[in-house]
Parts: sequence; C-alpha cells; structure tokens
Amino acid sequence: MSVRERRAVVATGLIAGLALTASVSSCGATQNDAKQAVLQIGAIPDQNPEKLNRLYGTLSAELSEKLDVPVRYAPVSNYAAAVSAFRTGSLDLVWFGGLTGVQARLQTPGARVLAQRDIDAEFTSVFIANGASGLRPFTSADQLVELKGRRLTFGSESSTSGRLMPQFFMGENGVKPEDLAGGGPGFSGSHDATVAVVQSGAYEVGALNEQVWRSNLADGRVDPGKVSVIWRTPPYVDYHWVVRPGLDERFGEGFTDKLQSALLDQSADTENGATILELFGAERFIPAKDEDYVMIETVGRQLGKIR
Repeated sequence: MSVRERRAVVATGLIAGLALTASVSSCGATQNDAKQAVLQIGAIPDQNPEKLNRLYGTLSAELSEKLDVPVRYAPVSNYAAAVSAFRTGSLDLVWFGGLTGVQARLQTPGARVLAQRDIDAEFTSVFIANGASGLRPFTSADQLVELKGRRLTFGSESSTSGRLMPQFFMGENGVKPEDLAGGGPGFSGSHDATVAVVQSGAYEVGALNEQVWRSNLADGRVDPGKVSVIWRTPPYVDYHWVVRPGLDERFGEGFTDKLQSALLDQSADTENGATILELFGAERFIPAKDEDYVMIETVGRQLGKIR
C-alpha cells in the first residue's frame, strides 16, 4: 500500500469516527431533552387563587409521579389568557369551562377533550339574590322576567356557568341583557366574587355555578340571612380537561393516553387523590369527548362568544 493509500484509509476512519461520535452525541441530547421536557398545566381562574394553587399544586405532584415527567402549574390572569396560552403552546393541559374549552379547541387544531368530572355531565348554575332585593325563589323559569330592571352580575364574561348558560336561559324566558338595570349586566370576574358582591348588596342578583355556591356555603363564607338561591337552571355539560396535540412526540409514544388514564385513575382511596377530588368537588373523573360540547358551541355562537 502506497503512502497516499494509507493516508486515505486513515482519513476515512477519522471521518467515520467523527460521524459516529456526532450521532451518539445527538441521540444523547435528544434523550436528555425528553427527560427535561416539562408538562405545563393550567386552569381558568374561576375561584380564589389560594384554592387554585393548592389544588393544581397537589395535582401537579400527583401527575409527575404517575407519568415520570416534571409537571408544573402555571396560573393565568383571566379566562381569555388561558385560551391564549393553550393556543400558543405555553400550556399543554388545561382545565377549561365548557365555553373556553370549545374556544381553545377551535383555535388549536388537533386538541382534544380528555375527561370531565362526574358532576360535569349534568351541571347547573344558580341565581342568587340579596335579601333586600325583595326577590323570592322562582317556581318556574318564566318568572325570570322579574329580573328586568334589576342590578345583576355574572362572573367572567367567558364563564359557561357564570354567564353563558344563565344568559341563555334568561333569553329563553324573555330577558335580554339590555333589560337589566344600567342597560346590561356587571361582571365580577369569578364565582367567588359574585357571591361576595351580591351578599354585600352591590348587586341585587348574581349567577354562578352551583358547585362553587355549595362550597361557599360549606366553608361559612355565605350569610343565609343576606343572600339565597332564587332559581336553579336546567342541567348542561360544563368543565373538562383539554390537551394539546403533539405530546406523544415530546414525551414518548402513548403519552397522551397515559395522561388521560392518570386523570381517570384519581381515587379517594389515596391521600393525594382524596384531596384532589375533594377540591374539585367530585367523586371521580370520567371520560369525555369533543362531541359532548356541541350544545355549548351552539349557544356560544348564538350569544356571539364564538365566531
């Protein structure tokens, strides 16, 4: 073998070695990136931040253990911010209300519903009134006309149980937003805030989700002598978990299905599970699918919340 031929063999070996090293390094980096990927979860801010931080902090720890990936709860400032963060990819899994969940899926192709609570299949809202308003419990839906000329507040503008469905049922019974005192409703921002402003007398009437109302009663934050329920809506479907597409590529094949199972497997038989379900006000999570929310989308379009 000539000197030139020996040099060619050595050069070829060096090139092959460098290529193999680069390949191994690249593979290691990919594996390391997967290990460092963080599952970001969020929720619409429908209750006080202290309760939300406790709830989703506990859930994050539980999911991290079950899925063997870091899970982080990222709070948002309002309902629209939750939809926006989901669309841009800042949040991977979000606990939405019916309306915001539909909005999020329409803005994020490939996103899908994973689960809801057992109570969400037939959810209800309540209308509450300050005692000084003179309003007494309604025995039929057509008595909603008594809300005309009243100071009424909803929760968030994008709340399903604190605005969308209560306004829908009002409209079904002849009450338009412009029929209210001041030419329209107020917006307290959350269900807890609705209880507070009606109890204080700032508003005569408020609409909120019944689960939060019951929670406030149980926690002693309601004075029954000042505020009480005057009407309960018919049932509708509401809150649910929505997940972004592409999680299997980031966390491994089958990850989205494992995530769904981790939610559905929450049980009151474990300490964390009992805490999580209690804070969610449910006995368990149940499977849910996109088609369950067709009615919410229809009402959202009717009221101009979905275009």
